[in-house]
Amino acid sequence: MPHIEIISASVRTGRNSHKVALYFSNYLELNKLATAHILDLNTYNFPIFNERLSFQESPSDKVLEFSNKIKAADGVIIITPEYNGGYPASIKNVIDLLYAEWQRKPVAISTVSDGIFGGTQVITSLQFSLWKIKAWTVPAMFPVPNVINAFDDHGVPADKERTDKRAAIFIKELLWCIEAKKRMDPDRTGTLFLCL
Repeated sequence: MPHIEIISASVRTGRNSHKVALYFSNYLELNKLATAHILDLNTYNFPIFNERLSFQESPSDKVLEFSNKIKAADGVIIITPEYNGGYPASIKNVIDLLYAEWQRKPVAISTVSDGIFGGTQVITSLQFSLWKIKAWTVPAMFPVPNVINAFDDHGVPADKERTDKRAAIFIKELLWCIEAKKRMDPDRTGTLFLCL
């Protein structure tokens, strides 16, 4: 069973995007699609980026832990709010912090906003940042409009049937990319598996 790390990107007081991270964690586990873990950037409280991890002389234990979790994950879901048409510094901070850990890593993006567009204005800019660092961004997106009313504090959706239907499409794409990457990566004997 694949393992997916879910990055809850907002560190803002009163954030609502974390509800979506809770939802996906529950969805993956309850449907036995993958094991899931939430990397909550609010609890990591990273300093503003000053150097890539590979060049840091004495990285903190939290930085190393975060790096190892991304490296070990089969895929990543980023849950990010939209702030003034852009994504928060907290997620750019950890994208820039790592490098090899992101390369060819399947990454799915869920954007969130209080308004009707669900944070879709940030998708292109976030995709571009991930593309530049050689992550593999999944084509399917999961925008969440009116997030305050869409989920409760425990990540339970107001319209479970509709939300689960959308999530199924989103997660199916991520799992497809995870499987494709697994087949394309060399195994321990050096054989290259082709995805046909």
